[in-house]
Amino acid sequence: MHAAAPAVVVNTVGPFAETTKRVLSACPSGTHAVDIANELPAVGYALDQHQIALEAGTTIVTGAGFGVLATESLVVKMCAEWPRPTSVRVDAMASLAVTDGVMGTALAGSILSGLPDGGRVVEGGRLVRSPVANHAQHLTAPNGDMFTTAILPTGDLIAAWRASGAAAVMSASSMIPSGMAVRAVLPAASFVARAGFVRRFAIARLAKVRLRAEDMPREFSWGHCAMDWRDGTHREAWLRIGDAQEFTIAATAEIAHRLTTHDVRPGAFTPASLFGPSLAEGLGATYVM
Repeated sequence: MHAAAPAVVVNTVGPFAETTKRVLSACPSGTHAVDIANELPAVGYALDQHQIALEAGTTIVTGAGFGVLATESLVVKMCAEWPRPTSVRVDAMASLAVTDGVMGTALAGSILSGLPDGGRVVEGGRLVRSPVANHAQHLTAPNGDMFTTAILPTGDLIAAWRASGAAAVMSASSMIPSGMAVRAVLPAASFVARAGFVRRFAIARLAKVRLRAEDMPREFSWGHCAMDWRDGTHREAWLRIGDAQEFTIAATAEIAHRLTTHDVRPGAFTPASLFGPSLAEGLGATYVM
């Protein structure tokens, strides 16, 4: 018996640099797709399918979670209020509860997937290499939480670049160590990780790491965006969120629901570029402009 094609396929299995292409290729004709990818290659690949999705009348949404949505929403909201900036920096500071269990190959692969290619930033309107964990900066959130962030090659970079059109863009995270010793070691680690057998070995070892149950380290997760203009104007904004993992689950479910019940544009998108900054607000996030 022939089974009906699903209305939407949701991909939550990393490493997305490997699974995104497989899942999108396997989607039947007329089926929408959503993923929670935040690896730079995965988000880039999904967005490159725009014309194919457009011709098929289907919609692809990539980065449907805290990663991408938290920072992209800020960029979209700020660009709606002010002219195109010359430079943009987005920072993601996730806080989430952890349950007992081993890390697993999917999560381990997602964590290590960016190392072989090193970091990326946008300079002069082009994507260029930059050392992982470079451009560290200290931030203080509106409630007093303090963070150190450094650049990490994630899908946030592509989303912020596309949403702002700025000639200079950086994406950073508090999840990557940014001390001097780490910044000295990471370029060498990135080079070594290009060898497939080394990367597979590292993923296998990391996958076996046991995680202990822990409550959220902070009350809130935060997205941050700083913009500069040619006339010297500088503006910053924050997005306050609860548990980053719960936010990701809620965002994915909401986007999948909208794809099956709303008349949405066909093509390939990141969440806020398709649904606007109100999507995050509807999920309980608060803008602090």
